[in-house]
Amino acid sequence: MGGAVVDDGPPGVKAPDGGWGWAVLAGCFVITGFSYAFPKAVSVFFKELIREFDVGYSDTAWISSILLAMLYGTGPLCSVLVNRFGCRPVMMVGGLFASLGMILASFATSIIHIYLCIGVITGLGLALNFQPSLIMLNRYFSEKRPLANGLAAAGSPVALCCLSPLGQILQYQYGWRGGFLILGGILLNCCACGALMRPLLPPKKPQYLEESTPTAAEEKKPQPKKKLLDFSVFKDRGFLIYTLAASIMVLGLFVPPVFVVSYAKGLGYEDTKSSLLLTILGFVDMFARPASGLIAGMKWVRPRTVYLFSFAMIFNGCTDLIGSQANNYEGLVVFCIFFGISYGMVGALQFEVLMSIVGTEKFSSAIGLVLLMEAFAVLVGPPGAGRLLDATHQYMYVFLLAGCEVTLSAFVIAIGNFFCISKKKEDLEVKIEMAVTDAEKEGLNFGVESEEDHEGEEDSKEKANGNDNALKAVEEVIMVKEMGENGGEDTL
Repeated sequence: MGGAVVDDGPPGVKAPDGGWGWAVLAGCFVITGFSYAFPKAVSVFFKELIREFDVGYSDTAWISSILLAMLYGTGPLCSVLVNRFGCRPVMMVGGLFASLGMILASFATSIIHIYLCIGVITGLGLALNFQPSLIMLNRYFSEKRPLANGLAAAGSPVALCCLSPLGQILQYQYGWRGGFLILGGILLNCCACGALMRPLLPPKKPQYLEESTPTAAEEKKPQPKKKLLDFSVFKDRGFLIYTLAASIMVLGLFVPPVFVVSYAKGLGYEDTKSSLLLTILGFVDMFARPASGLIAGMKWVRPRTVYLFSFAMIFNGCTDLIGSQANNYEGLVVFCIFFGISYGMVGALQFEVLMSIVGTEKFSSAIGLVLLMEAFAVLVGPPGAGRLLDATHQYMYVFLLAGCEVTLSAFVIAIGNFFCISKKKEDLEVKIEMAVTDAEKEGLNFGVESEEDHEGEEDSKEKANGNDNALKAVEEVIMVKEMGENGGEDTL
């Protein structure tokens, strides 16, 4: 329990924006890469599994679908575990689960065993790593948080470029069973990344504050019970708008990468040349994410990050709409370049915007609830696009649908932010004014008391109380002002 309390991030702890935070960022980079790239990397073994278990391609496709469903759908469970035990122990256990699933899958005797081992066990293990790593990244970075999010998000395309070729080599050298066993060993690195998530320690109190003993009433005051899952985020209009927009967005966001290779094959191009399109997309995405984080961290841009996020979604949606008209390989290459840029921007900004909306304290609960809502859209999006393809036999309509969904989500979040931001800013200004007034009063009171002679024990106690009140009031001013500078304007 003690570790969990410290891991929550005590109110007096300021994000270091560096130091050990860079080690946390490195761990988050690796975890993000495993979480997003592993479902795609496993697909390399599908042909061998079809031959081994005499099943169809649609049967093997359920492996990735179940894995993604666990990654997104277990969000609330991860939030509860993090709020109860802390990030580090949850990630260590998650790393063991992720590795255990792949090791057990190497001994599978049916496709059902693969579903349970890779889809459920490994999927749960990756989920227990992905969400806590983002929570710790949010606690270690404040001013440099947009850049940190962009660098961490770059782990996805980097890992995809590494794991897919590695899977092909392992399959050729050791078969699918040996490949699963080795990949299970590689996933043990999640435990090492979890060990990097060192909780932030509260600062030491000044000596004059340690000497002032708390009153009996303060000692007996019951501590508020910690919420394992904070549903109060649903009272925030900004969070509701973000959740709605994100759910609409993921309906179409993942569709083009799934179908672009088949699109090229449908135009008559060979397999190797068609697969190169994903490599181009991933290479561009690799550089777009850190660049987007760097831009989002600029002084003028950061208070308006939500609008940059909506621009990225419009950019992505329009790329889909225009790309639907491609009728040759060169057109698909141009599409992949622009899609990689916009896809990278969305990936780098999506969690940065959520962090700025709900703040550090509620982020662990908010991300779990958002991922749960997105899980339904992730399961519906690609299969729905597949049914449309079966009905029309034209990829143009698939890309048009995806573009319309992503563009709609951009308008939802931009318009929602535009109409909600004014009232939010007015409330923030009132809070700052009230806090400043309280701080001035406490400071004046303390100043008067300090001029009096120390004639007895009662006077010294009043001085200590006045000092505590003044410090608390000043801290409140600083916190409210930091909210306004770091995220106040871009909260919805």
